[in-house]
Amino acid sequence: MSGTSSPEAVKKLLENMQGDLRGLSLECRKKFPPVKEAAESGIIKVKTIAARNTDILAALKENSSEVVQPFLMGCGTKEPKITQLCLAAIQRLMSHEVVSEAAAGNIINMLWQLMENSLEELKLLQTVLVLLTTNTVVHDEALSKAIVLCFRLHFTKDNITNNTAAATVRQVVTVVFERVVAEDERYKDTIDQPVAVQGNSNRRSVSTLKPCAKDAYMLFQDLCQLVNADAPYWLVGMTEMTRTFGLELLESVLNDFPQVFLQHQEFSFLLKERVCPLVIKLFSPNIKFRQGSSTSSSPAPVEKPYFPICMRLLRVVSVLIKQFYSLLVTECEIFLSLLVKFLDADKPQWLRAVAVESIHRLCVQPQLLRSFCQSYDMKQHSTKVFRDIVNALGSFIQSLFLVPSTGNTSATPNQTGSNASGNAGSAQTSPGVLGIGGGATVLPAFEYRGTWIPILNVTVQGSAKATYLEMLDKVEPPTIPEGYAMSVAFHCLLDLVRGITTMIEGELGEAETVSQTTAETTSLPAQSSEQQDLQSVSDQSEKELVSRAVWEEMVNACWCGLLAALSLLLDASTDEAATENILKAELTMAALCGRLGLVTSRDAFITAICKGSLPPHYALTVLNSTTAALSSKSYSIQGQNVQMISPSSESHQQVVAVGQPLALQPQGTVMLTSKNIQCMRTLLNLAHCHGAVLGTSWQLVLATLQHLVWILGLKPGVGGALKPGRAVEGPSTVLTTAVMTDLPVISNILSRLFESSQYLDDVSLHHLINALCSLSLEAMDMAYGNNKEPSLFAVAKLLETGLVNMHRIEILWRPLTGHLLEKVCQHPNSRMREWGAEALTSLIKAGLTFSHDPPLSQNQRLQLLLLNPLKELSNISHPDIRIKQLECVLQILQSQGDSLGPGWPLVLGVMGAIRSDQGESLIRTAFQCLQLVVTDFLPTMPCTCLQIVVEVAGSFGLHNQELNISLTSIGLLWNISDYFFQRGEIIEKELNKEEAVLQKQAEEKGVMLNRPFHPASPFDCLWLCLYAKLGELCVDPRPAVRKSAGQTLFSTIGAHGTLLQHSTWHTVIWKVLFHLLDRVRESSTTADKEKIESGGGNILIHHSRDTAEKQWAETWVLTLAGVARIFNTRRYLLQPLGDFSQAWDVLLDHIQSAALSKNNEVSLAALKSFQEILQIVSPVRDSEKPDTPPAINVSVPVVVGTTTATSLGRSFMRTDSIGERIGRYNGSEPPVITDEIEDLNLWWAAWNSWYRIGSESTRPPVTCDKLTFIPSQPFLTALIQIFPALYQHIKTGFSMDDLQKLGVILHGAVSVPISSDASPFILPSYTEAVLTSLQEAVLTALDVLQKAICVGSESMQIMYPAIFDQLLAFVEFSCKPPQYGQLETKHIANAKYNQEESCLDTSHSECV
Repeated sequence: MSGTSSPEAVKKLLENMQGDLRGLSLECRKKFPPVKEAAESGIIKVKTIAARNTDILAALKENSSEVVQPFLMGCGTKEPKITQLCLAAIQRLMSHEVVSEAAAGNIINMLWQLMENSLEELKLLQTVLVLLTTNTVVHDEALSKAIVLCFRLHFTKDNITNNTAAATVRQVVTVVFERVVAEDERYKDTIDQPVAVQGNSNRRSVSTLKPCAKDAYMLFQDLCQLVNADAPYWLVGMTEMTRTFGLELLESVLNDFPQVFLQHQEFSFLLKERVCPLVIKLFSPNIKFRQGSSTSSSPAPVEKPYFPICMRLLRVVSVLIKQFYSLLVTECEIFLSLLVKFLDADKPQWLRAVAVESIHRLCVQPQLLRSFCQSYDMKQHSTKVFRDIVNALGSFIQSLFLVPSTGNTSATPNQTGSNASGNAGSAQTSPGVLGIGGGATVLPAFEYRGTWIPILNVTVQGSAKATYLEMLDKVEPPTIPEGYAMSVAFHCLLDLVRGITTMIEGELGEAETVSQTTAETTSLPAQSSEQQDLQSVSDQSEKELVSRAVWEEMVNACWCGLLAALSLLLDASTDEAATENILKAELTMAALCGRLGLVTSRDAFITAICKGSLPPHYALTVLNSTTAALSSKSYSIQGQNVQMISPSSESHQQVVAVGQPLALQPQGTVMLTSKNIQCMRTLLNLAHCHGAVLGTSWQLVLATLQHLVWILGLKPGVGGALKPGRAVEGPSTVLTTAVMTDLPVISNILSRLFESSQYLDDVSLHHLINALCSLSLEAMDMAYGNNKEPSLFAVAKLLETGLVNMHRIEILWRPLTGHLLEKVCQHPNSRMREWGAEALTSLIKAGLTFSHDPPLSQNQRLQLLLLNPLKELSNISHPDIRIKQLECVLQILQSQGDSLGPGWPLVLGVMGAIRSDQGESLIRTAFQCLQLVVTDFLPTMPCTCLQIVVEVAGSFGLHNQELNISLTSIGLLWNISDYFFQRGEIIEKELNKEEAVLQKQAEEKGVMLNRPFHPASPFDCLWLCLYAKLGELCVDPRPAVRKSAGQTLFSTIGAHGTLLQHSTWHTVIWKVLFHLLDRVRESSTTADKEKIESGGGNILIHHSRDTAEKQWAETWVLTLAGVARIFNTRRYLLQPLGDFSQAWDVLLDHIQSAALSKNNEVSLAALKSFQEILQIVSPVRDSEKPDTPPAINVSVPVVVGTTTATSLGRSFMRTDSIGERIGRYNGSEPPVITDEIEDLNLWWAAWNSWYRIGSESTRPPVTCDKLTFIPSQPFLTALIQIFPALYQHIKTGFSMDDLQKLGVILHGAVSVPISSDASPFILPSYTEAVLTSLQEAVLTALDVLQKAICVGSESMQIMYPAIFDQLLAFVEFSCKPPQYGQLETKHIANAKYNQEESCLDTSHSECV
């Protein structure tokens, strides 16, 4: 504007105008004087205006009628030169906007005349255009006249004029509508336009419209009239019009100015009342027309579809749907249904092509599709439009495979329609399959049951670039190249899927973010705003529910059709890129269904991908059951059945692998093609990226992967990763180099897939674990009853999943380990079992080494949870499993031993659970673990576990598989006792603390604290357990073990017994020692007397140990001696116990039964023990102490200090309670003085025992034969030698009765024959006056007695006669040897009586 109103421009305009007028006057000077005059007066007029006015342009516009007049007159001359000059001048005026409305009217009238005379047609068009574009002064009739003028020029004989006129018309129509937009813009602030209600009822009511809007309304209305072949209301003077041009104009207006129609009700009304009915009417030939139906030359009732009209109608429909869908819901339903109908197989090829192009335009607008779904599919009594569109595309694609297309309109009708189950074999091969054997397959194409359709590159992803909808210049229908319709339909599907999924996932994401933020805000609000927050949250959730319903409906409406079409295309595709796109579409749909929780559809898409991954007709039950459920869902599209097509078997794919199917009885081999591998990768991708939404369909995915992995021969390696390995049996897997390079990649993706399970939420993770478990169960079922290589896929992947989810291992530990423990590790197939144990132990080790938060040391529950399955493995009897278990324990000890803490009982329990019958190697491994524990880990474990260590070590001692292990375990028990001794204080403190806690818990529950040896302190209980274990080993069936255990037991009690509390000795005596003696006595007396030939292997056995009885005799000797020694050395500890006298009696009873056993070794040893306990000095008062102290009376603390401490290599200082306890028996504190009567009682008990032993052993047998047992001389000697020592203690109460008893025994002893050949009584030969040791002992006994009587009280004197009697009886033996039972007496020698007599006399004289 500034360009034309600047002073320079104005000045130039004035000069130009004057120049034009001068030129005009010159031209008309001769022929047209009136014009010349007008021109000259015009010059004066212009000059006058310029001189008088400051705003020259306004003044010019005011007087424009007069200014323009000379030029109009010039045009009237019809002289070309003059006309051209005038038109140019008029254009210049118009371009400076100095033309008034009246002047414009005059100009248009003049142009009309020129048009009618066919003069300067191009200039006319130019002028009209300038007039209408530079200003808005032309309205109403003038405008309509100008537009009609252009239309008229469009239909001249001259092509250039026609085309220019067409362009001008388009521009003018645009200008008219642009004015409306500008007008609305101007008025939008001033007045809120009133809603013109009456506009709805009367189409002629345009009074409410503003001027520009009114013009546009009239123009648009007449365009509709003209297309409908009716007379126009406003464009008066039209002579002819083509429908095609009219439709193009309608389309451009609708497309470019939708807001005009949406903002003005009058225009909306036009759309509804005029445009839609018009379109539907014009479509009728296309709807009714059936290709191949007979048409006669006479005007048939069915008009043939006309390509130019039809194509333009479809363009209009596309615009209507795109721009005015919200206004024309019902009408669009009709349009969309028509579009779907145009895809029918009986429509001409070109019509199907343009229809599919139109549908493609819709498919790239997901929001629009969403609206269809909301307006139609979700309404009760409405056509399911969205579903129909998708199904129609599917049906269309199927029909292309089933109908032999010949690329032109006269295609042969196909009787089968588009029913997929029709006999496809009858379809002729299309001409596209020219050289299928040659290089034709190189072209990207679909091929299905002999029909070959090339894939053309028709459009860019996501944009609907149409080819035939743009052919506005064509009159005849074009020839559609083969594969074009298929390619567009294919892109429709892809864009549809991409659009829907992107839109819904975007909205879903937003909804999730919003719900998260609202959740956050609702957790924070202040009291006052709570109500409104809740309100907004409920609104939000309501909104989300509505959205979700739409999303679900969209997916539900389209998935069946999509799946049918995509599956068919996937099967038919021979092109890698096409296959990739199809798979991507299936994958995104599966993921979307998963996110929306639509299980059936999700599983259907996943099944399709799974089936694509496996060879055709592969027997996989999981998939077949799903497909069966789907194929029963054949759905109808407007009466046509569309069924799921099963994959065709013949394929032109490159075979890349041959392998064995995973089946119970594999029949031959199966082949994998490159497409199968492509599908497999998609499947992996799906699981990897969308694992969280797979839910129960993990089952499908993993089952398929398992089969593929098996066919490809991948085997699990360390940590569960699958590596290419040889097939174990059957024909080896054959892999091409192509797939060989892929295998490591696939294996890697497989591992990554399970690694990514760490990002799944807990529920999804459980789905994954459950799927793997049920897959594993299937593999196990298959592996039953044969020892073929099982599929270890599931077990390996369970392991991998467990390893990467260590950070939340608690939530999956039970299902994971439960399955491995109860099912896999107990499977009869050894390979399966081995892997189960491998997986379980790897998980346990990884769990223990993982740095948990909080660490395991602070999370006892988790540690026990992790170790528990290790213990559970002990319930499985298979040795290979137990070996794995123990190896795991060993590794745990080596790596985690220091930090096991509360896990020790479980670990020790595993070692302790090994039974003798479980084979040497198992026992050896378990024992190795135990040795490691005892040597390295005793200090690190809780003291409460020490008792378990003792029990486990003891149990190994009892194992009878390997003698060395038993003996070494006894050595371990000795080491353990040493450890207890060294760290006594620390252990005691810790145990007492633990005891207090347990005591408290027991009181709270109201129960008694239940543990072995309860009243004793916890530390003492530990010792007692150790003693009890050794005690058990002392009665083991193997002599070497008994001997070793016995020595260890008595050494331990001897060395460390002083650590026990005083009261605990009661338990040691009664529960440990006497219990042991009882068992040994019983075993010895019932032992077998059969001779044992060899001691295992080639070891010879000494005759003194060649029966079980003799071997037990050794044990009895050892045990009795040990107990007696303890009674002797620990008398000062035992005597203060309340029941010492009972203990004494029991001990004497044991000595008695041993002494009377029919075994010389045992009986002699018993007497030695008797002697040992009789050397005990009773704690008497100083005044009564004997002059010579007995040999054993050593103060105990010295023993502790010297023997034990030196053996430890350090001095042993004690300040704790144990030290004090020892001190109590130290010399510093006088020993407890017991009642002397009680003491006497003990000695009298000993005398009674001695008497019973003597009388029993010397009593002659009733019958005599070879087997009669005769006591040995050493035994009798020892027996008699005991009497003097015993007598010292009982002499005060020794009565005549006792003397008689003694006499009987002495007499009996001397009577016993010396050796087993039963020679009765040996007299010494006359050359040597030597007595046997027995005879000497007898005399010594009498001598002691005689001396005692000499110095004794008077009451004792009466014993002299009895002693003399006894001596005389012995004297009598010199001439008459004594009789021993029924044994015959043999006289050996009678000489030298006197020697014996003199000997006896000597003793006698001494008495006197």
